[in-house]
Parts: sequence; structure tokens; C-alpha cells
Amino acid sequence: MPEWSLAFFVSIGVVLILTPAVIFLANKTGAVDEPDARKVHTYPIPRIGGVGIYLAFLISLIAVELIAHLGRENLYEIRGLLISGTLMFLVGLIDDYKNLPAKVKLLGQIIAAAILVVIFNVRVDFVTNPFGDFIYLEWLAIPATIFWLVGLTNTVNLIDGLDGLAAGVCGLAAVTIFLVAMEQNFFLITILTAALAGAAFGFLFYNTNPARIFMGDSGSLFLGFMLASISIIGVVKSAATIALIVPILALGIPILDTTFAILRRFIGGQPIFKPDKGHLHHRLLKLGFTQRQAVFLMYVISAMLGLSAIALTEVSNSIAVIILIVVIVSIIYGARKLGILRLAKR
Repeated sequence: MPEWSLAFFVSIGVVLILTPAVIFLANKTGAVDEPDARKVHTYPIPRIGGVGIYLAFLISLIAVELIAHLGRENLYEIRGLLISGTLMFLVGLIDDYKNLPAKVKLLGQIIAAAILVVIFNVRVDFVTNPFGDFIYLEWLAIPATIFWLVGLTNTVNLIDGLDGLAAGVCGLAAVTIFLVAMEQNFFLITILTAALAGAAFGFLFYNTNPARIFMGDSGSLFLGFMLASISIIGVVKSAATIALIVPILALGIPILDTTFAILRRFIGGQPIFKPDKGHLHHRLLKLGFTQRQAVFLMYVISAMLGLSAIALTEVSNSIAVIILIVVIVSIIYGARKLGILRLAKR
């Protein structure tokens, strides 16, 4: 059995087995998401599903190491991922229970990212530009990488608003990066993305509408951070523009949704971190979509973006950048024509 398939099936099996226990724990400890005017659910739902996702990812990596071995050269990077990822998970878990202030939550995310970047040296020091030359980031390497990690983490966190949405989108993004890594023979990345996809897809069994549990910030922050971190490792190994384009396209939905949320709140004179009902999934519901229809539509768009990302690995960097720009502009134009991403002051 290939190492990646072992990681995937162990991960999906663990999350399926553990999540009922997590639901019981959440109900016993008061970790439930109460309905309010901004949310779409109408009854309290457990919200620490990230516990099962985190443990599934961790146990799957342990299984691969014990049975198939990850290789000594990969253990240092994995150690950094697990330490920083665990801290990010704990920040989310505490927030699930205590509703941390936005600034405290952001500080915890920055610290988790800094551990990976500064202590374990997982960062982008240079990339290739679309014309083949190297671009050295020099002193910008550390802040730019931390910004990427924290920014991508929060895009997943902000899109987690409908049953199954964040888990499905993250699972599809993980599969996209996995397929590109398989093509380029990046052994470590195939293991990590397979484990992450298994955890996300397994969680959907309990999270699909009507959801029995939410992943909470513990899950969304962990999934977002892992995807961002894994993509950084891909950039370090290839030093290619396309290595950055793949995760950008794979997570195109949450990235665009977050960008418009920031613009919307800035124009409306509201704090950037203040929740609202102007996200893409809220707009789809207002257009008459059911929860399942809205989520399925966003799955389809995410899958198409993922396929585009895979196709871009077969072309030159300059063509890839041009196609990426065309895809993003087309999505923005189509979404605004439908009124989905209309910039509103409220």
C-alpha cells in the first residue's frame, strides 16, 4: 500500500470513529454554537469538531511513520508543522470555548506561524518570476511568509459558515495540492495532503447539512494553517511561481470571499474582524439557494479551480500567471453580475 493511501484511510477512519466521542464531549463541556441573527442554524450544535480532525491528522502521520516510515530527511519539517499546527489548533480550541478577542486570537496565530518560519526555517526565501529569473525576498522572507500563513488560515476560518462548506473546500484543496505533488514526486507533500484530505472528508459525514457538529475555530484554523504550511513547503522544494498559484487557485473561493469581506467592512466603516452576513454563502442563500445547493455550487467552483490549477502545472510560469489573472477576473465579474459579491456598507 502506498504511503499516501495509508495516511488517507487511517485519517478518514480515525475521524469517523472519534467524532461521536467529540460530540459527547462538546455537549458535556458546553462547547456548543448557539444560534443568533448572523448564523443560519436554528438550534445549538457542538462546535469542537476540530478535535477529531486534528487527532485524525496526527494519528495518520504516526501510522505512516510506524508502518512505512516518513524518512529522516522529512521528520524535521513534520516536527515543525505539528508543533506550530498544534498551537494553532489550541488557539482555535480556546476560542471555541472562550470567544477570544480578535486581537488576542490574531496574536496567537502570528506566534504559531512564527514558530514554523523562524525556528524551523519553513519559509520562502526566493521564487521564480514568470520569466524564469529568481526573485530573492531577503529581509521580507519572514514577514511575507508569516503573512501568507496567517492570511490563508483566516480565509478558511471566515468561509466556515454553512454545513460542510469549509471541510469540503479544504478537502478539495488538499486533493488538488496532492495531485500536483504526485506529478512532481514530492513524497512528503503527498503524505501530508492525503492525511489532511482524509480528515476533512471523513468529518463531512457528521458535518453535512443538517450538521451534527461544527468544526469550530479549532478545525478551520488548523485546516487553513496546514494547507498554507504545506504549500510553503512545496514552494521551498520547487522555487517556482506555479507552486504559489496552485494553492491560490485551490482556495480561490475563501480567498476571494475574504478579500471582499475586508473591502466591504472597510467601505462600511466597520472593524475588519467584525462578523457580518455579507459572505458569499450568505448572498447565495439570499438568492434563494438552500444550504445544500449553495454548498454544492461552491464545491463545483472549487473543483473547477482545482482542475485549473492542475492544468497550469503543464504550462510555463508566464502563461500560468496570465491564465490565473483571467480566471480571477472572470470569477469576480460573474459574481458581481449575480449580485453575490456586491460591495455593501452593511
